[in-house]
Amino acid sequence: MQKFKILWADDEIDLLKPHILFLEQKGYEIKTVNSGIDAIEQVEEANYDVIFLDEMMPGMTGLETLQQIKMIKPQIPVVMITKSEEEHIMDDAIGGKIADYLIKPINPNQILLSVKKILQNKQLISEKTNLSYRQDFMNISAACSDASTHQEWTEVYKKLTYWELEIDKTENKSMQEILESQKVEANTAFAKFIKNNYIDWLNDSKADKPLLSPNLMKEKVFPHLKEGKPLFFVVIDNLRLDQWEILEPLVNEYFNTKEDDTYYSILPTTTAFARNALFSGMMPSDMARFHPDLWEGEDTDEGKNNKEEEFLAENLHKNRLNIRYSYNKILQAYQGKSLVDQFHNLLTNDLNVIVFNFVDMMSHARTDMKMIRELAPDESAYRSLTKSWFEHSSLFELFKRISAAGAEVIVTTDHGTKRVNKPYKIIGDKNVTTNLRYKQGKNLNFESGKVFEISKPEDAKLPRFNVSTSYVFAVEDYFFAYPNNYNYYVNYYKDTFQHGGVSLEEIIIPVVHLIPKNN
Repeated sequence: MQKFKILWADDEIDLLKPHILFLEQKGYEIKTVNSGIDAIEQVEEANYDVIFLDEMMPGMTGLETLQQIKMIKPQIPVVMITKSEEEHIMDDAIGGKIADYLIKPINPNQILLSVKKILQNKQLISEKTNLSYRQDFMNISAACSDASTHQEWTEVYKKLTYWELEIDKTENKSMQEILESQKVEANTAFAKFIKNNYIDWLNDSKADKPLLSPNLMKEKVFPHLKEGKPLFFVVIDNLRLDQWEILEPLVNEYFNTKEDDTYYSILPTTTAFARNALFSGMMPSDMARFHPDLWEGEDTDEGKNNKEEEFLAENLHKNRLNIRYSYNKILQAYQGKSLVDQFHNLLTNDLNVIVFNFVDMMSHARTDMKMIRELAPDESAYRSLTKSWFEHSSLFELFKRISAAGAEVIVTTDHGTKRVNKPYKIIGDKNVTTNLRYKQGKNLNFESGKVFEISKPEDAKLPRFNVSTSYVFAVEDYFFAYPNNYNYYVNYYKDTFQHGGVSLEEIIIPVVHLIPKNN
């Protein structure tokens, strides 16, 4: 066990001898001094793991000593100990970045708790987290085996996400490999569940189905429209549940969560299909059939999401909502800044729809740019990069403005993304789609098994572009690769984030209703 060194400064240090002996018996090494000046000298000469600092010392006060210590070695945690309960002293100490604040008289266990909290916090949390996950491991495995409804699969995924984030906080991440194996097991079973149920959800009115992309606005947005009170609907493209979980604490400084829910993205889990379905309130086959002027098929080179605002207008009209609304798509930083600068104009609308594309661009950049892949080599770093972007983004500033204005926000995404590692050979003609997680075309040639094949597109409410059109979706962490130049292709795309296929990460996605804290 590491022997921690503690510096204790108090002008009545002799009276604290029992406390010092107690800590020494617990394995801590204690150095004592009688004044702030002596404490500063010790900090300059030696290294300490934590400092206990009496506030009411003659000469240099504890607060003055704290200020000097932080200038010399700002990383050392300092515990302020005082007889005074005056609030301004507490405020000054907290403002001075203390690690803890104790009021005399103190007992040995108070001191021990403070030391453990500061010096052994990560170790103790790691031990507790690993033990708790081991205890829950069998429960999750049983839930994966037994899950037969969309609600049960949502709970499985939420539990896996919870443990993924908890284990990510531990020091050595010793349980991460076991969790990854359990996620693979869960995605294998989830793919079978989707294969067995997805077509029924779309065609059987009596089927127990989840909330799907086309019904999201009708179920989660339109009921919250209020006359004279703007509602903001924010769609962060390509955002997974785990990514939202690390952003939510930042958002919750300004909002309370009224509803924290999920819904299921339609297939393919891509922007062209899922987000158009979200805004139009229609499945892709209906969009292609009833709005050929708006729908861009796979056989065109046009952008597949250039008509979202028109689809949104159609959805509002279909639901008889004669409201004032705005639609904004943010693709570049300057567009986000401009929207924030013009924020006051948004408050005159009943509904403000805002699409942020950064997360999607980040996943593509990670594939194409070596530097981004170095910055985000794994899931943990990918989440961290998402959080770093958000903290400095116009989107976060927008959330702050919305909260200050007393308006509500519904946050969601159109689909998630999957980190892919295993290639799956497929052959098709030159017109087959280029997406790595799904293929649409004619005369597709592949080995049946670990894919979800839809030979009749109409069953999945997908457009049919010719008589022999079929769709095939990658499952788990597979990605499609052509035999031509196979090794180069596999090496380039292995360990990249892709979407379009069938996985927990791509399909089960967050939708959250936020209420401003000042409301």
